[in-house]
Amino acid sequence: MVVVPLTQPTKNLDAASHASGIEVADWTRVAAAGAIVTGGLLLLVGWRRAGMLTAAAGTVLTMLDQQETIRSWWSVIPGYIDDVQRVLNQVESTVDDIEAKRESLRDILSKHAPAEQPFGNS
Repeated sequence: MVVVPLTQPTKNLDAASHASGIEVADWTRVAAAGAIVTGGLLLLVGWRRAGMLTAAAGTVLTMLDQQETIRSWWSVIPGYIDDVQRVLNQVESTVDDIEAKRESLRDILSKHAPAEQPFGNS
């Protein structure tokens, strides 16, 4: 019979290292990623409710882990929304101008178009 000696971990984990947020954050990230992947797989399989619920739980865990990032995005998003609204207003104005020019061109062409003659009158 062979006896294999088990080595002791070189690092002594005490209560202070467990209380630090490093290990908690790692488990939160693992749980969030696992939930999101599992939710995606459930959606692919066809279990829509379970997939959406699991993916939502993973998203919530990610948001809890990344609170500072969410806060910074929350302060920046209104500026982006204003920029998008400004671009949409410009596009709407351009489409209105094109429509007005199209109607004007249609009126001009309909006034100057020769009357059609029926076939057979030559």
